[in-house]
Amino acid sequence: MEIPPSSTAPTVVLVHGAWADGSSWQPVIRLLLKAGLPVVAVQNPTTSLADDVAATRRVLNTIPGPVVLVGHSWGGTVITEAGNDPKVKALVYVAAFAPGVGQSTGDLVGAHAAPPALGKIIDDGTGFLTLSVDGWVQDVGQDLPEEEARLLAVLQPPLAGRTFTDTITQAAWSSRPTWYIISSEDRIVSVELQRALAVQMKAKTTELKASHLSLLSMPEAVAKVIGDAVAAVAG
Repeated sequence: MEIPPSSTAPTVVLVHGAWADGSSWQPVIRLLLKAGLPVVAVQNPTTSLADDVAATRRVLNTIPGPVVLVGHSWGGTVITEAGNDPKVKALVYVAAFAPGVGQSTGDLVGAHAAPPALGKIIDDGTGFLTLSVDGWVQDVGQDLPEEEARLLAVLQPPLAGRTFTDTITQAAWSSRPTWYIISSEDRIVSVELQRALAVQMKAKTTELKASHLSLLSMPEAVAKVIGDAVAAVAG
């Protein structure tokens, strides 16, 4: 990973996906820190797009210099809106959603055949969703040790159902250099959707033979792409 001196490197801000928190980035964070990069992980409530964008903007407001903003899964929708901050110089999407103006995450989901894990979502009856243990083991983290996938199922925070219908007002990817990491073995976010988004955004694209959780199963490859984005925009 070729990284410029830390004095000139942008800060990497990591935005987690649904049914997760900032700790899902731990293996990637270790590698970025080892490379001398400043890193911050956002802790989003996953209660609405507005709430998650606000949490991300609070982090961005604490950073004086340039930022490379990275989103996994639902976090891609969040960085698409929050990434309009002028200090954000590049975006990295990791098996992530990237709606256009007026689009929602649900619009993107509905445009392609439903992956298997979407049939394993549990509605608690109050507007919040979780994913079954079977969904975690077989369809989200199938390239992780089963014990780790089960642990993630236990730790998952609920996701507000409204996140599927909240829409983007300004798509940051339309005005910034973008990188996209496709998970070719993804069973919760359509692989065809990921490929189509990467093309639409004219993103520098890497395809990994990984589950949805490449940030856990292939952290070196994910960190390398983030490092490439940092090197490209560092001044």
